[in-house]
Amino acid sequence: LVLSEEDARNLSSERQASDRAERLATRPRVTLEGLHDHIAEGKIKELNIIVKADVEGSIEALRGSLSQFDTDEVRIRVIHGGVGAITETDVMLASASSAIILGFTVRATPEAERAADRERVDIRTYTVIYEMVSDIRAGLEGLLEPELHEQVLGRATVREVFRAPRYGMIAGSYVNNGRIVRGSKVRVLRDNRLVAEGIVDSLRRFKDDASDVAAGYECGIGLGSFNDFKVDDVLECYTHEEIARTLQAPSTGRGR
Repeated sequence: LVLSEEDARNLSSERQASDRAERLATRPRVTLEGLHDHIAEGKIKELNIIVKADVEGSIEALRGSLSQFDTDEVRIRVIHGGVGAITETDVMLASASSAIILGFTVRATPEAERAADRERVDIRTYTVIYEMVSDIRAGLEGLLEPELHEQVLGRATVREVFRAPRYGMIAGSYVNNGRIVRGSKVRVLRDNRLVAEGIVDSLRRFKDDASDVAAGYECGIGLGSFNDFKVDDVLECYTHEEIARTLQAPSTGRGR
């Protein structure tokens, strides 16, 4: 089969369009909501932004505000700033750079909107700088690893040690304060020195399983693979609470 020159051109164009559609389908669409996943997967290490505004002064104000949000986890890079509407050219640059487009008191042209749908580009428009900065801040805060704060749940003193057929060595203990919680982390302290750490995988009151045992009660505590309990050991039950970190918002004012 011999194709005419026109048929060959059409076939080539169709193949190019198909290849492009396939590349776009597999390319990660960078959005503020999905920023954390892209960073975690190593797909991007910085947030590329295109800024369009009504006047040059607004662009400079936005550049200054956004630059203050750089962190060790991700960097903000304004790859282009311009005055006027968001155009198809802006969208194509964003697509090639895995960038998002921020518009301040400007809108996208119909051609740009169609291109953004086709190229999977995120466009966001605002009329107040504070709102734009707040959205960027919220997206970046999702990248910050939470701070871990330890909370001691309770302490118990080992009064006797015995073996249980199903659980191995068990620490017969008296809960001095707080509560001992099954499934929580625990430290074994001997003369105020750390001997071992583990998980409360067995907790019983007499012959019954218990989810937790409060202060003033006796219980049997098993830590799985740890069997070297001694009388007078202190079992300190604790947990880690994750506290979300925040970024300090730069001073922008609520207008332009």
